[in-house]
Amino acid sequence: MKNLFLFLTLLVLSVSANAQQNQKTQDSTKTEKLDEVLLSATRAKDKTPVAFTNISKEELESINLGQDLPILLDQLPSVVTTSDAGAGVGYTGIRVRGTDATRVNVTINGIPYNDSESQGTFWVNMPDFVSSVEDIQLQRGVGTSTNGSAAFGASLNLKTLNPSTEGYATTTNAVGSFGTRKHNISIGSGIKNNFYAEGRLSNIQSDGYIDRARADLSSYYVETGFLNEKTSVKAIVFGGKEETYQSWYGTPEAVVNNDRAGIQAFIDRNFPSEAEAENLLNSGRTYNYYTYKNEVDNYEQTHYQLHASHQFNTNFSANISGNYTRGKGYFEQYKDGEELGDYFPNNPNASEEGDVIRRRWLDNDFIALVYSLNYKKNDLSLYLGGGYNTYKGDHFGEVIWDSFSSEIPINSNYYFSYGDKKDYNTYVKAEYNISSNLFALLDLQFRKVDYESVGTSSDLLDIDVSESYNFFNPKFGLTYKFDNYNSIYGSFAVANREPNRDDLTKNPIQPKPERLHDFEFGYKLKTPNFYTTANLYYMNYKDQLVLTGDLDDVGDPIRQNVEKSYRAGIELQAGYKVSEQFRIDANATFSQNKIKAFDYVVYDTQYDPNTFDTVSYEPIVTEFEDTDISFSPNVIFGNTLTFTPIKNGSIALLSKYVGKQYLDNTSSNSKSIDAYFVNNLNVSYKFQPTWIKEIALNLLVNNLFDSEYVSNGYTYSYYYRPEGSSDAPITENFYYPQAGTNFLVGLTLRF
Repeated sequence: MKNLFLFLTLLVLSVSANAQQNQKTQDSTKTEKLDEVLLSATRAKDKTPVAFTNISKEELESINLGQDLPILLDQLPSVVTTSDAGAGVGYTGIRVRGTDATRVNVTINGIPYNDSESQGTFWVNMPDFVSSVEDIQLQRGVGTSTNGSAAFGASLNLKTLNPSTEGYATTTNAVGSFGTRKHNISIGSGIKNNFYAEGRLSNIQSDGYIDRARADLSSYYVETGFLNEKTSVKAIVFGGKEETYQSWYGTPEAVVNNDRAGIQAFIDRNFPSEAEAENLLNSGRTYNYYTYKNEVDNYEQTHYQLHASHQFNTNFSANISGNYTRGKGYFEQYKDGEELGDYFPNNPNASEEGDVIRRRWLDNDFIALVYSLNYKKNDLSLYLGGGYNTYKGDHFGEVIWDSFSSEIPINSNYYFSYGDKKDYNTYVKAEYNISSNLFALLDLQFRKVDYESVGTSSDLLDIDVSESYNFFNPKFGLTYKFDNYNSIYGSFAVANREPNRDDLTKNPIQPKPERLHDFEFGYKLKTPNFYTTANLYYMNYKDQLVLTGDLDDVGDPIRQNVEKSYRAGIELQAGYKVSEQFRIDANATFSQNKIKAFDYVVYDTQYDPNTFDTVSYEPIVTEFEDTDISFSPNVIFGNTLTFTPIKNGSIALLSKYVGKQYLDNTSSNSKSIDAYFVNNLNVSYKFQPTWIKEIALNLLVNNLFDSEYVSNGYTYSYYYRPEGSSDAPITENFYYPQAGTNFLVGLTLRF
């Protein structure tokens, strides 16, 4: 790695010494036109009757100092973000309108990115990817037809950098709190004789706010291509390798609140070891359950993309893209007091207890092909597009060390299963200017999903799944433009979504696919110095999969379908340029997120008070009606105040308020996350000395006023009581505390 950095540094100096202007205006126009062909079928435009926000690389660069992509999008409407390690590096998450990452469709240059089986996104596998992104579009609601899993709350569309028309070299170095540091080098040849090449190499490291939650993240991006007036061909390879110390467990509520009596009560009922009890009593808000030195997640992922776009004539264009993603990695765990039979049940000494170090592996391959044919003439635009992708994933575990007296096969699989998923979709979309004021959209998509999983789970249970789904997802909308400044729009869309791998392999009851009917109605006003939007939405779900407290055969939580649920709200955005030096941008979401009715399950363990042997273990079911959906705050507010006192220098105050969130679907205040209000300060300054193209200085102070808050958590309840008693259930809440005041400062040199 060090030699590679040295090589790129020398290459930076070479490129900077030889960079020159080369048909800049002509090539820039050419590049933008052909990139529009690549994503025109799936991206929303000004007239498109859906709620969306675009964010450019220029808007991100002053805060892109090492934190993961979700954290950088925190100011967007209806967005809530979180960080397991508490400082935005490592495992991070994003929710939009209360829906989690498994319901947010993510594409990179039109290629699906969501994991095929879990349907989630893991940005830790692509550290510093924002440094290679031209712009991002977040569509809220179902949005337009796209590739990959269904958009059940939002679509996040990333487009990588446009080719630079001139040679360049850039290096960014940032340091900050908790030992966080980021170093990257980017270079580009510029477009020469229609060819170009670009690349980036990055490394991000952090010790994390949470104890031991360190991260060591490396990534790269390489692109080469050809383009002329009508044709663009680009080959892209990017990937990342991450080693992240686990901080998934969370922090017990009593530890977060520094409640000594509560901590002792937690110890008394959970029987931790002496060392773990000491950890609970002395760690404070930065508590991490894991203490084994190599309790890490270690994963590497590489993406290969090939894109071709061609403008056949003024009316007809097409693009086709191929992708291959290779991923492999494991997480390592130290487990004490394990039974030998939990790993090798056929061993004659299966009841023997001992300690083990195990690794749980995922080895997967993902292949995708997407295309679109685009026809535009006069007031009509037609798109025929779609994609096909196939996924194969091996899941297996190995014991790499143990303390059993019996001999066991080290480094051999103690479980193995594979998943095979095929996903095909095709859509036809028509956009038509009915008049100079009225625009119509019709978007029809068919999607077919086949999933098969065979083998043994990590709990040594047989897996035998073979399911097929056929979905029809229509969308229709109208936009009416009153004048050059004012317009209204309305749309209706249907989305269907298959259950994920855990739903299919763990659930004793066959889960149904979910369906969403999404109604959107909005108003937009845009003038040179002022803009405002208001978007009303009603998202009506049928058979949404939610946690009900029910457990699978080995005690893990499972999701069940609830027949009726909905999300309804209004999203407001406004921006005002008060003067050349000062502007205000704000957004707010007010919503209700409800489940009409569901059965909540808590398991009752009764024991003999003399022997402590279990006498009975039964589910207790409570019926709930009109309850709040978990992790769905009724109020979200974001505000940015930007002051530009001097040319190329700015100071911005970024504020975020997130209302109370419930940890489960019972609307219980005792199982909730308190509302929080956090402010960040961003200062940036650019200048151009004679010896270099540009120097940029950026400072980001997070949690400026040192608020103590948590942004995520989980809960579970159970009864453990003597036979015949009426003791109340026990509830355990776990939270993910976020860091107090912390900073990142960066220096960018552009040659």
